[in-house]
Amino acid sequence: MSSSLTTRRLDGYGVQLAASEGGDGALPSVVLLHGGGQTRHAWSRLATTLVDAGYHVLSLDLRGHGDSDWAPDGDYSSDAFIADIRAVLAQLPTPPVLVGASLGGLMSLLTVGETEGPSARALVLVDITPKIDMGGRARIIGFMRDNIKGFASVEQAADAVAAYLPHRPRPKNPSGLLRNLRLKDDGYYYWHWDPTFFDGENATHNDPESRYEAAARKVRIPTLLVRGEHSELVSEAAVKHFREVIPGAEYVDVSGARHMVVGDDNDAFADAVLGFLGRLGVGAASAG
Repeated sequence: MSSSLTTRRLDGYGVQLAASEGGDGALPSVVLLHGGGQTRHAWSRLATTLVDAGYHVLSLDLRGHGDSDWAPDGDYSSDAFIADIRAVLAQLPTPPVLVGASLGGLMSLLTVGETEGPSARALVLVDITPKIDMGGRARIIGFMRDNIKGFASVEQAADAVAAYLPHRPRPKNPSGLLRNLRLKDDGYYYWHWDPTFFDGENATHNDPESRYEAAARKVRIPTLLVRGEHSELVSEAAVKHFREVIPGAEYVDVSGARHMVVGDDNDAFADAVLGFLGRLGVGAASAG
């Protein structure tokens, strides 16, 4: 990531979490939580944009992802992820803005809705709502499961991504994927997440929809939903339901984007987040 960000380790719930940090810790904090199977590097450009705009930023690798510890007991339940987030928030001087994409968004929603007291000052959900398209979810999980056996080369991994995201141009140089891959002793490249993430009855994808809706109904902080126009997970009906359970929530639709909104149009996403923070009077974005 950018030279304006440094890597640090934070105490989670029985695991150590890796984070990229930037900005003065006395400034308003923004905590970024990536989607399932991703790493903190998914937020690279947004993180530096927020630092340049005058915020303190923590971009976390969730447990079992990136450079964070894998759960020694294989616990990848929502309760475990929430406990990690609460542990990180307790290490900050004031409640931050939580920004979560997909899995990170669901865990942010549960953290806010299931925590007594002010856990965050605002919430940004990226292409995720309590109601999601089950076919779209199955496609995402299928992509992750199909490649558990690894890749013989970085180019092979790039081919798999290009087939999964045909709307994006395939990068001429796929070396950027190395941030999301581990080269093991067998000479194969593996995605930077624990394959046992899907195991067990308590895995996050087994949570009932009712849990997310109940949490959403308890959200009492400013909330923004950013959806990709062509989202595979969040339909217009799901947005309507979301705005019914969180009546004051703001909503932005990013033209041309799909579920990976940040990767599809980082500039539009950053503008939406900075505009939201500015309207709330949070930090430098409120100036002028």
